[in-house]
Amino acid sequence: MISSNIEEAVILLNDGEVVAFPTETVYGLGAIAFNANAVAKIFERKGRPHFDPLIVHAATTDRAFALCANVTKIAERLAEAFWPGPITLVLPKIESIPDIVTAGLPSVALRVPAHPVAQALLMAVNAPLAAPSANRFGKVSPTTAEHVLQDLGSRVPLILEGGPCQRGVESTIISLMDEHPRLLRPGSIALEEICAIIGPIQAPDANGDIRLSPGQLKSHYAPSTPMQPLSDALPPGKGERVGLLALTSPSIAGYAAIEVLTEAGDLREAATHLFAALRRLDAQQLDRIVCEYAPAHGLGLAINDRLSRGCQPKQTELREPPAPK
Repeated sequence: MISSNIEEAVILLNDGEVVAFPTETVYGLGAIAFNANAVAKIFERKGRPHFDPLIVHAATTDRAFALCANVTKIAERLAEAFWPGPITLVLPKIESIPDIVTAGLPSVALRVPAHPVAQALLMAVNAPLAAPSANRFGKVSPTTAEHVLQDLGSRVPLILEGGPCQRGVESTIISLMDEHPRLLRPGSIALEEICAIIGPIQAPDANGDIRLSPGQLKSHYAPSTPMQPLSDALPPGKGERVGLLALTSPSIAGYAAIEVLTEAGDLREAATHLFAALRRLDAQQLDRIVCEYAPAHGLGLAINDRLSRGCQPKQTELREPPAPK
């Protein structure tokens, strides 16, 4: 059920249920972070593997940092610059956060969302909410309440209406668990903006533990229709229905359906439209989708990250990764 009733959402959360709610990036599926049984329902309703940690959302910086065992100066500077907003900081957790939230890791991923409905919900429930995206695991993230309803239906008792998400791509995730900050996931805040605040950031560790951050499986953010990069794709064959996800207006023809992310070449606009455009193409019973990558800078890094994961072959079985040595 789609509703604007925050009081009803609070009642459900306090009763140990899950609720979908909007953020400025995508819609989240939330449960009170300290209620392990309620958090378990998130994994059940999404079909999400338990080795994939969740982001914990708090109403204010103070409330977020109260969930940390150690708040660094760099964390304070990033919070001052970008919270409320679409950046997630990975920091040492306090013991009272259940292991199911953090996949048994000693760290917790924290964010203070800027969306007014998310803020109103967090203030009203007076507790942090663990929340991944409100969709079936590995599929295209939802940027409207209707997307959540299409994906999860009766699995979610309440979906808070908040309109289309303004950012459209998930938060940027930065780990502050080591001496030097490390990028775990590119997202709605460009790497250049973050480096301007704290200096150079280490790149993701290709051989590292994928459990450190959500969205790190090779196949993720994927439509049901097979997808491939435009640079690797053959032209549409005779009788073949092929969709094109274009960054700007394409100069090529022969596609059964075309979605343009930004006429003006604005990467923020492209990021905002990305998941909704993928969903529209996915609904048209195409044989395949080809996608045009963005320039590899700014928000283009986040867009390309989602596209490259969406192009990977689907995983038929998910197994917990081995523990790091």
